[in-house]
Amino acid sequence: MTGFLQVEKLGKAYQADKPVFADVSFAIDKGEFVCIIGHSGCGKTTILNVLAGLDTASAGHAFMDGREIAGPSLERGVVFQGHALMPWLTVRQNIEFAVKSRWPDMPRADLNAHVEKFVAMVGLSPAIDKKPSQLSGGMKQRVGIARAFSIQPKMLLLDEPFGALDALTRGTIQDELMGIVRETQQTVFMITHDVDEAILLADRILLMSNGSEGANGYVPGGMAEVVVNTLPRSRTRAQLHHLDGYYDLRNHIVDFLVTRAKAH
Repeated sequence: MTGFLQVEKLGKAYQADKPVFADVSFAIDKGEFVCIIGHSGCGKTTILNVLAGLDTASAGHAFMDGREIAGPSLERGVVFQGHALMPWLTVRQNIEFAVKSRWPDMPRADLNAHVEKFVAMVGLSPAIDKKPSQLSGGMKQRVGIARAFSIQPKMLLLDEPFGALDALTRGTIQDELMGIVRETQQTVFMITHDVDEAILLADRILLMSNGSEGANGYVPGGMAEVVVNTLPRSRTRAQLHHLDGYYDLRNHIVDFLVTRAKAH
């Protein structure tokens, strides 16, 4: 298996005879955007947490850039559904905190310029000196995204970062994220429940099945299928449903979620 990120035979069991998932293997190339979709309980967040170094697998290994992942690292930026900002710090200070943890000796002028660049990238320059309590939900998520990008990680891990946002805000930030990812050539692994979001953003979509009781006993969840997104990479949210192949791709993923996501 080749790839910048390699996941080999990953498994997680809280109960020895009923693993949540088993034998999950996939690779992600540098600069690739990969989404993972599956019903609640299939283990998507566990896989992301293992890649972040925040959880350990019961079986298998994960490697990034040739080294096994064994704990959190500033080489991997994480954005959760909750913004996880420090409420007593301003937007500038929240991002500054992350940047200083990566480059503790960065001169003050460079630090200011670096922080302001990433705040501008997510369109929040006018709010740079506001605290999280003064921001909307969408703005807080933008700060989280700016913070993750600001440490210039080798990989970005996104756990349903837009799940709590209204449709309009979500769409705007999806477009922004897509623009920044293309500009920075960032490698991204993202969990989503939104089929259209996956089709818009991802180069490949991993479909996960849930564990279930079958005729021959319990079958753990796992990687059921990898779908390659053949739509043009220059796609935008507004034109998505006009593209040839969009409905076939969408129907295939929805059909999987409705009829095949439970392991048999």
